[in-house]
Amino acid sequence: MSINTANTPDGLGVLLYNGETIVIFAQGVVMTLGTSQNQGLEGRRTGTIYLTSHRIIFMPDPSGDQLKSFEIPFNNMQDVNLNQPIFGANYLCGIATAVQGGQMHGEVPWRMTFNRGGCIEFGQSLLQAVERAARMRPQNAPPAYSPPLGVFYSAPPAYYQPSPDQGPNGFNPTTDSFPDQPNPSRVFMSSAPPPYPGIGPERGPHPTEELHVAGQFEAPPAYTGETAEGLRRRAN
Repeated sequence: MSINTANTPDGLGVLLYNGETIVIFAQGVVMTLGTSQNQGLEGRRTGTIYLTSHRIIFMPDPSGDQLKSFEIPFNNMQDVNLNQPIFGANYLCGIATAVQGGQMHGEVPWRMTFNRGGCIEFGQSLLQAVERAARMRPQNAPPAYSPPLGVFYSAPPAYYQPSPDQGPNGFNPTTDSFPDQPNPSRVFMSSAPPPYPGIGPERGPHPTEELHVAGQFEAPPAYTGETAEGLRRRAN
């Protein structure tokens, strides 16, 4: 898991790798992060979830929270379970382990519910993705994570509008519960390919000379867990 490395500088756009594809897009998702050694991360947030060919990305709805996005590569998920209680909403839960260089430490328990429905379908797709990633996990530990820097581009439609007949990389989850597509003006990609394996044969990088340059950013600021009000008080 890493923090604030999958969003554009304004915190409104999702940032993909060159070769990564959005499989499922869902809004109205409630993500609850449990107690960990990461200051200010614990809590309940509502936002948007992206299940891609390489990871899940959660982006909270805009607020004063320092947390703009967090990602969990499939290989950094443990004990993922789909729960269907007799009383109460269905939910997904699991443990995210830190990605070296991703502004996070140790392990973070998480729980996910879906205000607009679709938990079972999303959960089945996530469990399939985690199982596929485990089969393809390299023997050596993945390299230290380096967040994308420099120029980023508007993503081509194929990166967020996968064919209904064939998912990216041969991954074909049920998406009937998720008919919405992400706003094209909020989907961007860096020039860097994914630093870790996906859930199928890798998609070749898209030539960046064919893409529209959307902006440029520096390294993400250090995550301290402070609220916007706390940061203003400290600045004054």
